[in-house]
Amino acid sequence: MAGIRVNEMDLFSVALFSAFVVLPPVGQALRIAALWIAWLIVMLFHVELGLMPLFHGRSVQIETDVPVARLPRLFMAMLLYLMVPVLAMLLAFHAAADPQSWSAASSWRGAQWWLSLLYTLTNLIHLTADIRIPDARRDQIVLMSFLTLIGLMLNVETWLWWRG
Repeated sequence: MAGIRVNEMDLFSVALFSAFVVLPPVGQALRIAALWIAWLIVMLFHVELGLMPLFHGRSVQIETDVPVARLPRLFMAMLLYLMVPVLAMLLAFHAAADPQSWSAASSWRGAQWWLSLLYTLTNLIHLTADIRIPDARRDQIVLMSFLTLIGLMLNVETWLWWRG
């Protein structure tokens, strides 16, 4: 190969270009963890947007038949509802980091799928309720639509991971 001279900068450019063109495949466990993160972020936006009227002197109080004495139990249930996806995300990251570990076992992958189904169902119920409420806010309906969409993507990814 006389006459062809390659310097370090050319090699670096080729290596950099190759890194962007030939990306290694991302594991399903990482995609699942990323979807759980997206779900949690959109859920936080849902709560934050629900509280936005407070910053404009408006009330966010809703009509409810729940007795005040039962509110602590309701708040704990909501905390649990938000913490379970955090645990699912951490387990997916663990499985991605060590594919031979217990967190990558078929039973745990199946649990991720069932969990994603449960959360998609609760999001779909909430979305339906938001649509049916006469004074529902469109921003909340949009966010619940995104949560439901993320849930459906989680259903597909966890199913493929479980059955793959």
